[in-house]
Order: sequence, then C-alpha cells, then structure tokens
Amino acid sequence: MDKRLYGLTSPSLQHLYLKASRPPPSCQTPAPRTIRTPALMTATASPPASVSALLTDRVTVLSLGLTAALLLAAYAASRVSLARTTRAKTRAIFIWHLFDALVHFVLEGAFVYHSLFSAATPAQLAQQPAHVRALPYRVAGTLFSDAPLARLWQVYAQADLRWGVGEPNIVAMELLTVLGAGPAAAAVAYLLARDERRGDPRARAKWFCMVVLATAELYGGFMTFAPEWIVGSPNLVTSNWVYKWLYLFFFNTLWVWFPAWMLYEGYCELVSGGGGSAEEEEKKKA
Repeated sequence: MDKRLYGLTSPSLQHLYLKASRPPPSCQTPAPRTIRTPALMTATASPPASVSALLTDRVTVLSLGLTAALLLAAYAASRVSLARTTRAKTRAIFIWHLFDALVHFVLEGAFVYHSLFSAATPAQLAQQPAHVRALPYRVAGTLFSDAPLARLWQVYAQADLRWGVGEPNIVAMELLTVLGAGPAAAAVAYLLARDERRGDPRARAKWFCMVVLATAELYGGFMTFAPEWIVGSPNLVTSNWVYKWLYLFFFNTLWVWFPAWMLYEGYCELVSGGGGSAEEEEKKKA
C-alpha cells in the first residue's frame, strides 16, 4: 500500500486520494488494436515443392481458372467472328491478340488500379522485407487489398514481390500496357475479323499494328526483368522450381514466343507488299 495512505484514516478519503492520483485517460497507454490485414502479405514461408502442391491452394486454382476462362472467351469469339473456312494460323493469331487484350484490360488493369490506390498501412508495411520497408515513397499494391483480382496478383507476387508492392517501374510499364497495348491488341483482332469478312486477308493495316505491338511487348518484357537481374534479383524467388519455371519462366515467355512469331509474320507480309502470307510466298517461290 502507498505509505501516503497511512495518514488517511477514513476509507472514503483513501478512495478519493487514489482516484485523484490516477492519471487522466488521455495519459494512459491505449490497449493495442488488432489491425485486419489481407491473408497474403509476403511470399509464402514454405513454397510449394510441386505443381500438385500448388494446386491445393484455392486462390491459385481460381487465378489459373480465370486466365483459362479468358483464353476460352477469345476462342469462342473466334468461332463467332471468323468464318469456318478461316485458316488455322489466322484463327490462332486472332485468338492470341484477343486473349492478349483481355489479359491487359482485366488482369493488368486490376494490377495498375491496386498499385495506385491500395496503400499499405504501417502494420502491413512492417511485415515486408527490409528493402521494401526502406523505400522512400508511398508503398501501395495488390498485397494490401482483399479484392478478388488483388488476391490473384498476390499469388504471382509470391514469385516476384514487385507485383505485390507496386514497384514504380513495373507500374509505369503496366500503365502503358493497359492504355496502349490493350487497345492495340483489340484493334488487331478487330482488323483480322473485318478483313476476313470482307474477303480481303491481304489488308496491311493489321500487320503494321502487329509489328508495333510485338516490338513493344518484347521491349516491355526485357525492361521488366533486366533491371532486376542487374541488381541481383532481390525480389525474385528462383530457389523454388515451381515459382521459377511456372510463374517466372512459362507465363512470362508466352509474351516472348508469340510476339516473336508476330514479328516474323508481319515482316513477311509487309516485305511482300501484303500479297499473302509467308506460307503462300514460299509456295510461289517453289
């Protein structure tokens, strides 16, 4: 007991003394609050050892399912927009460009939105690696939102953290991709369908658009990874083969092989003066 209470014989006086000596509520230390944060905040502590282990995660399955749904939508559109007699190569080019446009608009559009508007709280930022906590700018990204499409990018961010914390160079390139490459890919698909309906598959406008788009996408892919490689890849998880070969290699090289093919086809068409496909030119030479 406080020794100063000994001189206060009345219990009521003791009570008043204790009440007066208690610090006011504004001076008391508030109880810690529990801040709700998204389920996925950083790269998973135990990465999957196999594709089958990866597919046990519901968000991963839904993310891959959405990507497959966009591809199926592009294929269904080709069945409606192109004639049954359309060559398989022309149909494949149409499907690729419409799928490309849908990915840019739906998936990458969501990434850009959350990278600009889903800011990290101090508690969320404290859970990130040291090089992310030390960033001198406002950190925002898909890791700091519970929105469905943000959760999709949280899955990919387990392999490349930059896609979770809105790294400025990535966001700038994706902003250009959404606003530029997306409409360009949709324009190519439209021109392909229009020229097929008109019976004029030799029209050259679509081939020019293909070459410009393919060049931009190849450059964008290089600028996505080259700066990271130069500084030692602090954001890439390359020690796990699922992340390295499925997420980083397979999904990203799709935007290498197809644009490279589009460059070849566009070059052949433009050099030949729009006089037919590369296959037709080879037949003429034979």
